[in-house]
Amino acid sequence: MTLAQRLRAALEEGHRRADLIPLSEVRDPRIRGDIPLAPAAVLVAITDRAEPGLILTERSTALRKHAGQIAFPGGRVDPTDADEIAGALREAQEEIALPPAQVELVGISDRYHTFTGFDVVPVLGVIPPDLPLRAQESEVASWFEVPLSYALDPANRVRREVEFAGALHHYYEIFWEERRIWGITAAILANLSRRLGHDHIAA
Repeated sequence: MTLAQRLRAALEEGHRRADLIPLSEVRDPRIRGDIPLAPAAVLVAITDRAEPGLILTERSTALRKHAGQIAFPGGRVDPTDADEIAGALREAQEEIALPPAQVELVGISDRYHTFTGFDVVPVLGVIPPDLPLRAQESEVASWFEVPLSYALDPANRVRREVEFAGALHHYYEIFWEERRIWGITAAILANLSRRLGHDHIAA
């Protein structure tokens, strides 16, 4: 089986087990009740290597929101986008010059609702290794690749607790080569780990 086929099979199997992920893991803990949500999508781009990698970006420090944070390529889904998949592919092309034709789609995973009002859809895809990606400087300071097995391994994920509105809530952190992966990105990775299992990427 190809990497895309293995990931697709693992994702489908993971989504058949509805009990894997509680509601508290798919929305920001600061959300109270229902809030209006705008559609957004991110591309979980996995490199087809003997040890598959995961493409992440470091956001520009000049941005008004989430400046300097580690994120997947992605953003708001535009009205001109056919769907969330099209939005994720467009954003990845804009942010890191990733040609949509180079992405072999695997599927979509658990949505995540953000405190800033976005309904984020993670779109999984496999890409060839060593593409000449290029950061779009106004939004992205740099991009890097982390081993997928490392990003999905629960042993590398730290659960933190914080008090908000009189209650304790949790979030995740993953540290890779002095980079701190947290917030929405770490939450999506935690859910992907539950759906895929980091052992499924081995040949």
